[in-house]
Amino acid sequence: MPPAEATLRPLGSGDLAALTALEQAGQAHPWTPRQLAAALNDPETRVIGAAWNARLVGHAVVVRLPFEAELQAILVAGDQRRQGVAARLLDAVIEAAKGWDVERLLLEVRASNAPAIGLYRRAGFHEDGRRRGYYPPLAGREREDALLMSLSLG
Repeated sequence: MPPAEATLRPLGSGDLAALTALEQAGQAHPWTPRQLAAALNDPETRVIGAAWNARLVGHAVVVRLPFEAELQAILVAGDQRRQGVAARLLDAVIEAAKGWDVERLLLEVRASNAPAIGLYRRAGFHEDGRRRGYYPPLAGREREDALLMSLSLG
């Protein structure tokens, strides 16, 4: 799929089943349907979806805070990765945060997630710190650090 052909749009409560299926297929520790429903119904949260041929292939969740916004999740279906979908979703998140007139966009990412870290750095994010042992283990590994990153929007 060419990345330019994915359609980005805000997701709503009618997208819960597709969003849940995407999470369960693509995450070791997926968000629960209840967590996803709460995000879809929270006026301070924007859930952006990427669709291709009527299939939800990616999503991002961003929350407005008093002076900042936080990217809480970004996920692309395994068979659609490395095609620019995550970059387009991140661009949409940055635009949403700018529209909220916040000072910074924050995120945290697994220290071993080199593709995501590269995506964030290319978008201008900088590392602000580290949370030791923040993430639960994956595939028999030990707990993992979270890198704290931010993008100035001012």
